[in-house]
Amino acid sequence: MADNNATLIKIEAIVREESYIDVKNALDKIGVNGITVYQVVGCGVQRGMSEYVRGQKVEIQVVPKIKFEIVVSSEEWEQKTIEAIKKSAYTGNPGDGKIFSYYIKQAIKIRTGETGYNAIQSPKEERSSKEKDTNKPDKK
Repeated sequence: MADNNATLIKIEAIVREESYIDVKNALDKIGVNGITVYQVVGCGVQRGMSEYVRGQKVEIQVVPKIKFEIVVSSEEWEQKTIEAIKKSAYTGNPGDGKIFSYYIKQAIKIRTGETGYNAIQSPKEERSSKEKDTNKPDKK
């Protein structure tokens, strides 16, 4: 059992919409357990972009993006997660996105009242019963 006083770190990544699947797959591959994903709009240093609509130049002030939120339980996991996002979201062009990380003061699982590390992990019994459920053949 891990230390319930573990350092909790939240990582927020804002990436291009077309990077969604690549980032999600990269996080799955390294074993990130939980993510929250939002469709957002915003602009960075470039202040949006220009497009031509029916021959007219239109300034678009905010661009659609995808925002990932991930909570991890150590600085090692923070670095692994950030590296996975950087590699999978990189195109080399302006607008690839940003990654932010910061410490979390407290985490509480509403259903059980568990706090800290325990609040962001599934109990072993829960994980093993979910694994058993997914291995059962469908009843017809």
